[in-house]
Amino acid sequence: MNERQRRSPLPIVFLIVFLDLLGIGILIPIVPQLLANPGSPFYLLPAGWSVEQGYLLLGLLVAVFPVMQFVATPILGEISDRFGRKPVLLFSLAGTCLSYVLFALGVVFRSLPLLFFARALDGFTGGNISVAQAAISDTTPPEQRAKSFGLIGAAFGLGFIMGPYLGGKLSDPEVSRWFDAATPFWFAALLSFANIVFVTLRFSETLLNPQRERRINWRKSAQNINHAWALAALRPLYITNFLLVSGFSFFTTFFGVFLIDRFQFTQGDIGDFFSYMGLWIVFTQAVVVRRVSKKFGEPAVLRVSLIGSGICLLLYHVPTVWWGLLFIAPFFAMFNGLTQANLIGLISRSASPRIQGEILGINASVQALAQASPPLIAGFVASAISPEAPLYISSALIVLAGLFFIVYFEPVEQPVS
Repeated sequence: MNERQRRSPLPIVFLIVFLDLLGIGILIPIVPQLLANPGSPFYLLPAGWSVEQGYLLLGLLVAVFPVMQFVATPILGEISDRFGRKPVLLFSLAGTCLSYVLFALGVVFRSLPLLFFARALDGFTGGNISVAQAAISDTTPPEQRAKSFGLIGAAFGLGFIMGPYLGGKLSDPEVSRWFDAATPFWFAALLSFANIVFVTLRFSETLLNPQRERRINWRKSAQNINHAWALAALRPLYITNFLLVSGFSFFTTFFGVFLIDRFQFTQGDIGDFFSYMGLWIVFTQAVVVRRVSKKFGEPAVLRVSLIGSGICLLLYHVPTVWWGLLFIAPFFAMFNGLTQANLIGLISRSASPRIQGEILGINASVQALAQASPPLIAGFVASAISPEAPLYISSALIVLAGLFFIVYFEPVEQPVS
């Protein structure tokens, strides 16, 4: 094995994911204020629009991103298998940077079509996380991947510590008279640009044997869903992930609105709470995942962590004062962190090294499809019932994912090739 193969990209990928998630985290406190909180000074809907219509628009805006990801991400995975990880990472990050600029302009000019176009562009070019995962798979032994993906999960957590906090503060005119609802998006664009520079200068290609002769299948997205179903050995994992991501999408779409409706959270309050959850995510991914993986295999962990995640989501409805949420968040973060690291590690370990980009691309298609419909449904449910209702659906789907995994998963004897 040569020096290039021995050198792990993990520290560099960690920073790539951290900067990317920092930009995403910045958006979390702001978007619900734009469309779902008429009392906010950032509210963009014209006079005469109801809050229920705002819920529907919020669901549509959130759904645009995964719909476009469903189309493009597996194609980017195939391109990365043919031409390498680095050029695809740069393309994805450039699209993300431009999308943040367009979203900031949409806020400034109060243009809903521009907001939707910006999210569609980011979704179409946003394959950087799955390609970064493929880079880890290129250089990490199968038995070590859960630990490595756990460390990448810590980068997610760090992004969710600093991102929402910065989003809340950068949009607060009391912090600076120059700050408004567009400021966090300008800052996110700068972060993405810094990420482009960093990848250009420091990221070394991890794919040593690119498949140059491989033809790109432009219909890959739709075929990936059929392929996921046809792969009998991986089918239970893909279905589990579909149910998990569907449930989690209900949660992420309307949890901010839930906090606004029940506890009158401002964008700063939402940012602070997500930062608190992020602290526990980092602790889980950096400490708990690595220790648990030494004692238990992925299947044993997932049987517990999936059910635990669903139960914790249900418990968020119990507190009647905001600080009661602080006791639930650590358990949810730990269960969710264990689930994310071990599920992606198990999927990766169940496939041969030469098709990691393809397998993770299929998984990205499954995730994108699972993310597409819940925001739409959540918008209708929230407008027809209450902003709390999507969280009940979220809990039920994640518990169902756990039960499905317990009943149907069987270890793969030979990696899929």
